[in-house]
Amino acid sequence: MSALPDARPERAGGLPAGAGLSLKPAHFADAQRARGRCAFYEVHAENHLGAGGPAHRMLEWIRADHALSIHGVGLSIAGMALNAPHLDRIAALIERYEPAVFSEHLAWSSSAGEFLNDLLPVPYNAATLSRVCRHVDQVQTRLKRRILIENPATYIQFETSTMSEGDFLEALVARTGCGLLLDVSNAFVSACNHGRDAWADILALPLHAAEEIHLAGYAAESGGSGATLLVDAHNGPVEDAVWPLYVRVLGCIGPRPTLIEWDNDLPTFDRLLREAARIEVAIDSASRPQRGAA
Repeated sequence: MSALPDARPERAGGLPAGAGLSLKPAHFADAQRARGRCAFYEVHAENHLGAGGPAHRMLEWIRADHALSIHGVGLSIAGMALNAPHLDRIAALIERYEPAVFSEHLAWSSSAGEFLNDLLPVPYNAATLSRVCRHVDQVQTRLKRRILIENPATYIQFETSTMSEGDFLEALVARTGCGLLLDVSNAFVSACNHGRDAWADILALPLHAAEEIHLAGYAAESGGSGATLLVDAHNGPVEDAVWPLYVRVLGCIGPRPTLIEWDNDLPTFDRLLREAARIEVAIDSASRPQRGAA
């Protein structure tokens, strides 16, 4: 992947509409040598809540030379109550580095001060919507910025749900003014697990509010009944079934900042750049009609 064009339009508060990578410490030296070959970098907020050290030196380098996106995995926005001290630490991180984007998941991961190493689902109903809207408002007020909420990968459905995920997120965006982090892989995983059409599920989301896109690999597991369950594993390349959905999304909403999430079983940095190159090809293709019209 060659150096990125300077004229590419920006979205999501300053993220270039190109390919980004989730930067891990194991790849930091390679990223420094490959300066300019990635449109932006994203990091998990919870890995950078200390006061200093190597984690912050990496953020300082990103912030000096690249656009930065910070992705939360522990705010538990869909939980029963926000953890105020945790939110304060996130706010300090945001104030220190002023990233282009902060995002979180439509999920819960903590209860009564205990943090769980998972992103857990919630029923989609009026009570959950009211609680999540209240929490998003609290977070946006505390951070003094608009945040993006990611559609989750789900493995169960609740009998108490009274609305679809698309209707839930549309209402959340309308009530709070937050944006959508569209995870195309999550949409595919959820649709397959629940026997739905992935493209129909994506079209039902508030795509007008999509300011960033995530793509990731998934794993297939067989349950006791013999049924296959897809798991949002982030441990391999983006699967072939997801790429056509991503291209169709770009055809609907135009180029968006797009991140490759590869968090487990890390490959070489060059392998990540090859994944990013596929995004650049798709974005360039989606941009051509718009450039011609201009």
